[in-house]
Amino acid sequence: MIKQRGSGILLHVTSLPSPYGIGDLGGEAYRFADFLAEAGQSFWEVLPLSPTLAIHRHSPYSSYSAFAGNPLLISPEFLCRDGLLTLTELEEAPCFSSDPVDYEQAAAFKERLFGLAFERFRSRGRVRSGRWTDFCEEQAFWLDDHALFAALKREFPYGTWQTWPPELRDRKPASLKKIRKKLALPIAREKFLQYLFFRQWLSLKEYCRRKRIHLIGDLPIYVAYDSADVWAHPELFKLSEEKKPLAVSGVPPDLFSRTGQLWGNPVYRWDILKETGYFWWMNRLRQGFQCCDFLRIDHFRGFISYWEVPAGEKTAVNGQWKKAPAEDFFRQLFKTFPCLPIIAEDLGATSADMREIMTRYEIPGMRPVLFAFDDSLPDNPCAPHNFPQNTIAYTGTHDLNTVRGWFSREATRQDKKRLFRYLGHRVTVSHVHWAVIRLAMMSVAQLVIFPLQDILGLDEKARMNLPGRLGGNWQWRFLPESLTPEIIQRLREMTELYGRL
Repeated sequence: MIKQRGSGILLHVTSLPSPYGIGDLGGEAYRFADFLAEAGQSFWEVLPLSPTLAIHRHSPYSSYSAFAGNPLLISPEFLCRDGLLTLTELEEAPCFSSDPVDYEQAAAFKERLFGLAFERFRSRGRVRSGRWTDFCEEQAFWLDDHALFAALKREFPYGTWQTWPPELRDRKPASLKKIRKKLALPIAREKFLQYLFFRQWLSLKEYCRRKRIHLIGDLPIYVAYDSADVWAHPELFKLSEEKKPLAVSGVPPDLFSRTGQLWGNPVYRWDILKETGYFWWMNRLRQGFQCCDFLRIDHFRGFISYWEVPAGEKTAVNGQWKKAPAEDFFRQLFKTFPCLPIIAEDLGATSADMREIMTRYEIPGMRPVLFAFDDSLPDNPCAPHNFPQNTIAYTGTHDLNTVRGWFSREATRQDKKRLFRYLGHRVTVSHVHWAVIRLAMMSVAQLVIFPLQDILGLDEKARMNLPGRLGGNWQWRFLPESLTPEIIQRLREMTELYGRL
C-alpha cells in the first residue's frame, strides 16, 4: 500500500541523454534525479532492466534472464572514472544520434569497451578483490547459470538452447563441469558485466534515496523460452520430454484484437512451484526489492488465472483460462515479505477474483486517465472521480500514446467532447497534456505517475511502444535542454498545490 500522497515520472534508463547511443547509468541519470527532486517529485519509475535482444527488437519485456541487468546500461563514463577505461578510448565513440536509441551501434561500441575494461580488471588482480568475490557469492543462485548460459550462447550462436548438444541441453553434471572449465574466461567476463551493472545501479539507487526519491521497477510475469531461467529450471515450465514448450502464454480475443495476443512465453507449472514453496519466485522478488523500492508486476492477472495456448497455434484463439494457486501463493508471499511493495498492472479492468486478492492484501492497481473518456463515462473506472485512494493514477503508460498524440491522432470527436465536459472547458492540443496531468494530480489517488513525454507535451512521435508494430519501439530519448526551469517550476507548483510535495 502507498502510504503517502506523491507523484513521479516514468522514464526508462535507455531514454536518458548520452553520447554513447543509448541512455545509461552515468551522469545524466544523476542529473535526472536532481531534476525530479527540484520539481518536487518523489518517484522514478523505470521499465524492466533486463538484457534485451535484437531478435525481440530490444523489448525490455522479452529477455534471456529474469535476474540479470542489461550491460548496455553500464556507463562508460563511470568506467573511465574507475580507471577501467581511458578518455582517449571514450573519444573514439562513433558520432551517435542524440535521438533515437541506436541499439546495434551502441552494442558494438560498448562491446569493445567492455573487452578493454575486463582485461584491465583481470590484469590488476581485481578478480580476487573482496567486493568482486562477495558479489559472485551472494548472487550465485542465478549468476552462475546466467553467465554460463550467456557464454554458451556465444559458443552456439544459432538456435535456442534446445538445439545445443543433448548433454548441455539437459544439463548433465559432468558436461557442465567440463564446459565451465573450457569457457572459464567468457563466463568470468559475463559475471564482470553483471558486477558493473549492479554496482552502478545500486549507487544510483542510493543517490535517489538521499534525494528522497523512490524507485519503481517493473517485473514481467513471464520469461522468454530461450532464457537462462528456463534452461536452468525446466521443471518449472510446461515443457515436453525434449524440453520444447507444451503450452505458451497470451491473452484471449477482445475488442482490441479478434485473434487475441500470442506472447509465446512458456507458462509455469504452478503445481511444481507450489511444491517448492515458490522458491524461484521468492528469489526473483527478493532481488527486485533489493534493486527497487516498489515493483510494478506486469500482467498481474497471471497470478490469479492465465490464458494458456497449446504450443504451435498461430493465434491465441484456441487457448483456455487456467487457474493459478493465487490464495496459497499470496499467503506464502506475505509471510516472506510482510510489507510487500508491489503494484498490480490491472489498468482498471479487474476481475472479481483478482479484485478480491488486491483488496485483501491492499495491493494498489493502475488507472490510466487516457482510458476514461469513452462512452462508459461517468462509470469508467479510469475516470478520476472513480479512483480508489489506494491506487496509482497515470496519464498513460509505455504502451499508450502520449496525451498529445492521443488527443490529435486517436481521440474521436465524442472523446474530446467528453474530455471538455469533464474539465469544464475546452483545451487546445498544445495545452491538453497539462489539463490531463492536473486531473490526475487533484484526484484522491495516493500516487500519480506521468511519462516524461507528457510532462514535455510531446506528440505521437515520442511514443515508447506501439504493441504490434515491428520496428521503432523502445527508442525514444529526450534532450537535456528539454527540462527547462519553466517546466520544473510548473510541475513543482502543481505538486505542492495538490498535496504531493
